[in-house]
Amino acid sequence: MRKGANIPVPAATVRAVLSWADRPGSPEADVSALLLTATGKVRDDLDFVFYNQPEHASGAVRYLGTQREPGTVANSVEVRLTQLEAEIERVVLTASADGGTFGQLAGLTLRLLDAGTEAELARFETEAGSETAFIGGELYLRGGQWKFRAVGQGYASGLAGLATDFGISVDDEESTGAGSASAAGSGPGAGAAPGAGAAPAAGSSPYAPSTPPGFGPVPSPTPMTPPPVPPPAPAYTPAPPPAPPVAPTPPVAATAAGPGTPPRMTKGEENLPVDMRKRLDLRKQKVAVSLQKHGATGVRARVILVLDASGSMSALYQRGTVASVVERMAAVAAQLDDDGAMQAWTFASHPARLPDLWLGELPKWLQLHVRVGEISLLRPKKRKRGLLDEQVDMRLVGIQNEEQKVIAEVRSYVRGNRTADPTLVLFFSDGGVYRNAQIEQQLREAVEEPVFWQFVGLGRASYGVLERFDTLPGRRVDNVGFFAVDDIDKVSDEELYDRLLSEFPQWIRAARGAGIL
Repeated sequence: MRKGANIPVPAATVRAVLSWADRPGSPEADVSALLLTATGKVRDDLDFVFYNQPEHASGAVRYLGTQREPGTVANSVEVRLTQLEAEIERVVLTASADGGTFGQLAGLTLRLLDAGTEAELARFETEAGSETAFIGGELYLRGGQWKFRAVGQGYASGLAGLATDFGISVDDEESTGAGSASAAGSGPGAGAAPGAGAAPAAGSSPYAPSTPPGFGPVPSPTPMTPPPVPPPAPAYTPAPPPAPPVAPTPPVAATAAGPGTPPRMTKGEENLPVDMRKRLDLRKQKVAVSLQKHGATGVRARVILVLDASGSMSALYQRGTVASVVERMAAVAAQLDDDGAMQAWTFASHPARLPDLWLGELPKWLQLHVRVGEISLLRPKKRKRGLLDEQVDMRLVGIQNEEQKVIAEVRSYVRGNRTADPTLVLFFSDGGVYRNAQIEQQLREAVEEPVFWQFVGLGRASYGVLERFDTLPGRRVDNVGFFAVDDIDKVSDEELYDRLLSEFPQWIRAARGAGIL
């Protein structure tokens, strides 16, 4: 195809493959896709699919990564045209160079393939100069028919500059400096003043560039886990040893006062605001009632909290649902584990250990650490400006669902930090589960460990293996519980705690009988 030419696309699913010659010293290139409405802009940052956000929430667009063959390197994305949402009228196929410019890539070619048959639908061979970002082509809807246009537009200002033109937000710390766009192969635009865009060469492209920030090469992301946060002084007295085993039919234990008596004070609880302390007292009593119903009065356990921070969770964070969930789970930890702390993780594409939630610091913890994922247009070289030392840089957590990674990290923590009591993991997610085989492997391996995994689904979504784990055979004990609610804000504390704690006591009995506890 020539630059500017277009063809109809007969396939329902296509793969855009950018390839180049594999030569020593050549930079890498990453393909990405922008899903645009009739306005020519994205609806929000979630409409940008790239290496740090590898799948669109609709499932219609996926980043496939790099493939190498003798003498050739290729990077690709897949677009399921029939699954694109009704508002999406264009999918712009872009790329960014990591460690150099597109002019250093010989044999630069964009191919459009039928993903089902692998038949080549279009081939666009192009050249570039000093550009570090590139628009290879676009899929667009015209008269009810999807078409493909060869574009060949280069941006000297990098991926951040290109994405900004289409409505993607960029962090302030990444917005220092100026850049310009140019036609691929013609070099950077000339005569652009800082803060003003340089026009592309005449007839080179239908796109109007701006002057976004410039970036140099950046390394791979740093590890996800932040530096350990020391616990506040004074050190707290550990929880008492567990009650002796009991037979399957009687209660699990009976070593603490049951419902009807004032709940015991947890360390740090006296530091809470009065209204929060009242809510906590009431909730602890309701937790105790639920434990009594299930024959587990007085049971002790370490409680670990896991919070989904993938892109689809944004609304739940913004309206305060996640913060409310954390406060409600603090009552479970206060009733089951009286050391005043609850370990916590967040996850999306990667897991991150959050600072321990000390009960007396609950308001501050909610403010600092209950945060949804943030998109990073490039692989960040340094921490986001303005974060406190103990805060996780959520750009490194990403936005995709990778439950198996955080499950593995929590398992490793439990193995390295043994306690006399069992561990209860409270895992909250709105679904989008797709790593079913890896998740199943992790949870099957965890059967012999003193951990019960309680998953809670927040809304109507795809929970994959999690919601069918109870029926999976071949486990000595059932170490996984799952339930989903349409709107957890409308679920009463009594109902929530009943459902949350219904299977945990059964597991304790089974695990004791099997010698796991």
